[in-house]
Amino acid sequence: MSSMLKTKGGTLAYDDLGSGVPVVMLPGMGDLRSSYRFTVPALSAAGYRAISVDVRGMGDTSAVWDDYSVGAVGRDALRVVEALDAGPAHIVGNSMGAGAAVVAAAERPELVRSITLVGPFVRDVMPPWAAKVLFGALLGGPWRAALWDWYGRLAFPQRQPPDFAAEAGRRRTNLREPGRFAAFRRMAVASKRESERRLADVAKPVLVVMGSKDPDFPDPAREAQRVAAALQGESILIDGAGHYPQADSPDAFSRALLGFLASVDATGGRRPARLVS
Repeated sequence: MSSMLKTKGGTLAYDDLGSGVPVVMLPGMGDLRSSYRFTVPALSAAGYRAISVDVRGMGDTSAVWDDYSVGAVGRDALRVVEALDAGPAHIVGNSMGAGAAVVAAAERPELVRSITLVGPFVRDVMPPWAAKVLFGALLGGPWRAALWDWYGRLAFPQRQPPDFAAEAGRRRTNLREPGRFAAFRRMAVASKRESERRLADVAKPVLVVMGSKDPDFPDPAREAQRVAAALQGESILIDGAGHYPQADSPDAFSRALLGFLASVDATGGRRPARLVS
């Protein structure tokens, strides 16, 4: 059963499991908080409080909002941290959720312990006008559901979790609900300019996790290193993983995440010693 947080703009849905240092997890656009279904028990077993959130427009969170930008989603994460008296929290963001984590860390550093960016989109990889034309067309026609299903398979290039079909079905069912695909489309065309602008303002420990086969980037290793360097952070490449390593390589992902969190907690939130670059 979801817990709900009412805000001025809508209602945020989240799960809250365990106790200890809180870890707030944000999925990417078009995805559900269940994308962290393998991470949550690993965190809880390690003594962390695992808080997974449905982003604006998706899951059990309200479909209709006035803003679907990375900044808005990042501020939602901060609202959850404040409402649950869970700060400072580690924040994990996948895809667009990574940009949201950057904004959260830059805007309210007292509420953030570290950020982990997974397959991160923290900048516009194409001009905003081009993204609007491309995604507006791709996600605006009757083929949109089939296209997203196709991408869902592409994002797992070497291995799929055993419940892949069931999870894909949950996403399809969710996107059929009124207002959800329109929200997804608006999030897809929203610029990442705010997160790119705030990169220099982040003074927290940062881990970038990238799948070596992530189809969203022509050179995943290079992108991971570029983002990590911009944030004075660390990067880890998971061999064979796609855009969702928390789901297709859950053991490797959880090891990397837990190792990073432990190193941050051991230093009291200061930037840890170098891991992998």
